[in-house]
Amino acid sequence: MDGYPKGNAVGAPVDPMIPRPFRITKVKSEVPGVFSWHLVPVDGGGFAYRPGQFNMLYLFGVGEVAISISGDCRDGEKIVHTIRIAGSVTKAMSSLSVGDVIGVRGPFGRPWPVEPIYGSDLVFVTGTIGLAPLRPLIYEVLHQRDKFGRVIICYGSRGTDDILYEDELHLWRGRFDTNVHVTVHSAPSGYRGRIGSVAAAVRAAHIEGGDTQAFVCRSEVMTKPAVDALHERGVSSERIWVTLERNMKCGIGLCGHCQFGPTFMCRDGPVYRFDEIEHLFEIREL
Repeated sequence: MDGYPKGNAVGAPVDPMIPRPFRITKVKSEVPGVFSWHLVPVDGGGFAYRPGQFNMLYLFGVGEVAISISGDCRDGEKIVHTIRIAGSVTKAMSSLSVGDVIGVRGPFGRPWPVEPIYGSDLVFVTGTIGLAPLRPLIYEVLHQRDKFGRVIICYGSRGTDDILYEDELHLWRGRFDTNVHVTVHSAPSGYRGRIGSVAAAVRAAHIEGGDTQAFVCRSEVMTKPAVDALHERGVSSERIWVTLERNMKCGIGLCGHCQFGPTFMCRDGPVYRFDEIEHLFEIREL
């Protein structure tokens, strides 16, 4: 058994275009410009998803945005979304409070692999808000820790005030079976941590390429440097997984807003094995 709650979305509308009402039960300020919601279905039903999938969050009378699910897939009581304020919809969402109701469509998208990577060493490469889509996979790996080899997390942020889920990073760093490398681009005088890029942290980590699977969630412009650093450590493109972002609208591959080469990111992604799309990174402004 995989341990996930069963059923795609118990009690949800069959039509994936119809939002299902969810109530906000917790609002948490994470770092400047970023907040998290805990959501529960108004109808009292369940909600199941896989690591790496996303939902379309609908604010009635304002609009809809695609947001990765960032909680624990085994938690059948709630779903968690961590949201960066980046436009009119997310700005309006930031003003909501506990008890308010939003619409949710999903889950959508291709998830991170879990069973296919059993037995491998794992490297997670991410920065700031990019940790949110990776966190469900990290949770799942830690739930099944004995099924994986070494676990390395390389995380970067602009500064010490932008470190997302800092308490959890400290907890993971304190585990004997997990190596966590946190780096910042700039820091106040006296800071004793690593200063530099995530790619530099990858190069400095003790990564053995042969049986390593890597998971990258960075901005698109920063994905290639991270992948290049993994290549230098011997991790092949067939063992690198990335998640990408586009302006998703329908969530089911119909509207074409999120087209990426011959693929639709909402349906064929947002998770891709890097060798599937490597050639597309050479095309400017795709």
